[in-house]
Amino acid sequence: MAARHGDEDGPGSGSGPASHPTSSASASASTGSAGSDLASGAASGSGGPASASGSEGSGPEGSAPGGPASASVSEGPGTIKRITLDDIRGAQKTLSGISRLTALEGSRYLSGLVGSPVHLKCENLQRTGSFKLRGGYVRISGLSPEERAAGVVAASAGNHAQGVALAASLLGVRSTVFMPEGAPLPKIAATRDYGAEVRLRGQIVDETMRAAQEYAERTGAVFIHPFDHPDIIAGQGTVGLEILEQCPEVRTVVVGIGGGGLAAGIAVAVKALRPDVRVVGVQAEGAAAYPPSLAAGRPVSIEAPVTMADGIKVGRPGDVPFQIIDDLVDEVRTVTEDELSSALLLCLERAKLVVEPAGASPVAALLSAPESFEGPVVAVLSGGNVDPLLMQRILRHGMAAAGRYLSLRLRLTDRPGALATLLGVLSTLDANVLDVSHVRTNPRLGLSEAEVELHLETKGTDHCEEVREALSGAGYTVMA
Repeated sequence: MAARHGDEDGPGSGSGPASHPTSSASASASTGSAGSDLASGAASGSGGPASASGSEGSGPEGSAPGGPASASVSEGPGTIKRITLDDIRGAQKTLSGISRLTALEGSRYLSGLVGSPVHLKCENLQRTGSFKLRGGYVRISGLSPEERAAGVVAASAGNHAQGVALAASLLGVRSTVFMPEGAPLPKIAATRDYGAEVRLRGQIVDETMRAAQEYAERTGAVFIHPFDHPDIIAGQGTVGLEILEQCPEVRTVVVGIGGGGLAAGIAVAVKALRPDVRVVGVQAEGAAAYPPSLAAGRPVSIEAPVTMADGIKVGRPGDVPFQIIDDLVDEVRTVTEDELSSALLLCLERAKLVVEPAGASPVAALLSAPESFEGPVVAVLSGGNVDPLLMQRILRHGMAAAGRYLSLRLRLTDRPGALATLLGVLSTLDANVLDVSHVRTNPRLGLSEAEVELHLETKGTDHCEEVREALSGAGYTVMA
């Protein structure tokens, strides 16, 4: 098992659960034969994916029976490019000495829930804090000298921005990154520190993307798409090769899905070498474009995706990764915001890993329906770039979802000592008071009433109910 690495790259340091009837929806992606061809939409940009020199991984040698899994994607009129195991092995060679072999950490807690070993693939410990460096570097390294001279441009709220910025700097290519005007300051600073010129445009990523594409058309810079290009998918697929090297006995790989580049790359690599391994994708319930797209057989846009997991907040699947996911990914599940925040809290408390909500989505899937996963399981923690202020809110939300944080309002008689008496009752219940708001003048209150809003730290859902019942039994009117 690989040793854990710290982040050596400055400010860019480290960014679920199966669905079940009561909390989330799910959709299954059909699984095709390992060697089947796929039709696809056009891959954006130019430049071909890196490929392995020689015959490594081609034909029967080094591949699963029936030939390596591959996907055909259209790169232009009359041309077809297959994404194969050779492409991903070529990308692995390209990334040698650039990306880290990230740690595979066992989780005793999740293993106990699932009933078999669960390992966490720590891409949150990758350079720039996410897997995005892999695809970005492979894509830019495949550009012609003329394209490199024109520079590259990207649009991102964080992870892709940092991956492209560092990859371009390492390759000596000028980079311009467009980010939303509301992007967290640490992510903006990290992207600049990695060498990119940052331009703030738009309120949402779609507006930022349009600004970047217009810049590319105007200046001739090469637009580096975050997920919809074969080179990007080949680079991300190196995560799949590492998983099989680090955990050859794996039976299920769980990975978050936004546009689909990471899941598609992992699926090609894993299904080529181990077609028996189940690949499960996970989306946030409020930004789940893949279930309706898979049902329709083509990428479908969803209106106004909403989720705290900005790393997988994508309103439409990429044309290139969609075809691969439709053919090779066994199932796509969704998770709720509560499940995401609980997963993030678990990663922090139990695994001692800082993970962003998108990166915690596979853990959320395991938490919601652990019995539905065959182990050994590898859950891919795709990133750890989370804004500290967002982390604070998410942790509080996660504590509330776990029953460890209770907010309530109650009324009491407005007389001297009433508040002290209330706090005395709470002390006997072993509930830690975090905040108290005392209102005595309000039109909804009677002349002799006061209202108190309490924020309490509790020990779980049973303890929350015990507190409510004790306060009601003591004669207080509990309103929330």
